Amino acid sequence: MHALQIGFYSIPLLLMLIALRVPVGVALGSVSLGGIALLKGGAAAYGMATLVPYEFAAKWELSAIPMFLLMGALSFHTGLTSSLFECARLWLSRIPGGLAVATNFASAGFAAASGSSLATSAAMGRLAIPEMLKFRYDPALATSVVAAAGTLGALIPPSIMLVLYGMFAEQPIGKLLVAGVLPGLLTAAVYALMIIMRCKLNPNLAPPIEDQASWTERLNALKDVWALPLLILAVMGSIYSGLATATEGAAIGAVMAFIIAASRGTLSVATVKISVAESLKSTSSIFFIGIGAIFFTRFLALSGVPQFMSDLATDLAVDPLLLMLATSVLYLVMGMFLDPLGLMLLTLPVLLPFFEAAGLDLIWVGIIVVKYIEIGLLTPPVGLQAFVVKGVVGDSVALGTIFKGILWFLGAELIIMALLLGFPSISLWLPGLM
Repeated sequence: MHALQIGFYSIPLLLMLIALRVPVGVALGSVSLGGIALLKGGAAAYGMATLVPYEFAAKWELSAIPMFLLMGALSFHTGLTSSLFECARLWLSRIPGGLAVATNFASAGFAAASGSSLATSAAMGRLAIPEMLKFRYDPALATSVVAAAGTLGALIPPSIMLVLYGMFAEQPIGKLLVAGVLPGLLTAAVYALMIIMRCKLNPNLAPPIEDQASWTERLNALKDVWALPLLILAVMGSIYSGLATATEGAAIGAVMAFIIAASRGTLSVATVKISVAESLKSTSSIFFIGIGAIFFTRFLALSGVPQFMSDLATDLAVDPLLLMLATSVLYLVMGMFLDPLGLMLLTLPVLLPFFEAAGLDLIWVGIIVVKYIEIGLLTPPVGLQAFVVKGVVGDSVALGTIFKGILWFLGAELIIMALLLGFPSISLWLPGLM
């Protein structure tokens, strides 16, 4: 069998294994090593298996991942994020759908500390959904805003997805993190505008709150949220100014989280232990999938698939717009069924040659790819974000109700993606100033 055929046959085989619920890292590694053994022999596959894990884990850039995860875990377990929703509620409760808008912006703030969509939705669901249901908010709105706003965790820095994309696409991670700021804020703003318009037109979705907060209560609430903006400013300010690389910025964030928690008197041995344990567990899971993706990349390179696709894209003179539309369909469909990290690392080795041949800016492409993967987390029938929220609310809200509310946010995403695709400067303006 020709090497190119082996490479192409491996892709449906890989998808079949993932469909059978084989862990993504295991599926990537087993298919890749088996393919390398067919192409170059068992000794070559064994040599690859012994070298690649160390080569991947030893990359200096990837040390940002455990540092960002530790920063997020410390922020959560020491209470740096717990006052976000309360502050947003007090300040925004007067506007139509105020609690839902507050949840939306509080999720954006939590996402900036955690870097995880699923963690953001799980944490904000426990805080915000009971409060909204208590004030007779429509259950579909109350649950869907938590599911949708949680996706900001992959875009607003620090973003683990963008760190990994930068490593695989060989793009500067600092610029990618900065590039995610405006698209993340745009998403939060469009979500908020959609909620306000819906609740203005149909007040039954979010009955006005009669017990309004005083200015004294609002100003006092600001005293409890100073820590998180300071933490985010320390990380992004150091990276944007050029004083620190993305890895050094992550370390600054982790140290700052320790210092802030200690100054607030919320740091303890128990919180440090659980934060470190969570960070190690998440890091090992991410690295396991990443190592499998490296195996797959090496295997495809040996089979000649990337070169074939690059030549094909050049010969066909692929229109960048058509390429991005095809990419959109691919990620939206596969995002219904696959873990976002696994999906990105599965598809990048295949798609990057097309992006490069089409002359697309890979910083902009990274933002678009991560955005589409996050939208896939909302798309029925297997939107993982909806299932996370369902796990929080239990039997009190039906899964169909959650998806019904999510459809409104998917409509908002059509506007957001049209803006990001039509105006790349939204993503590229801040990195261009660095």
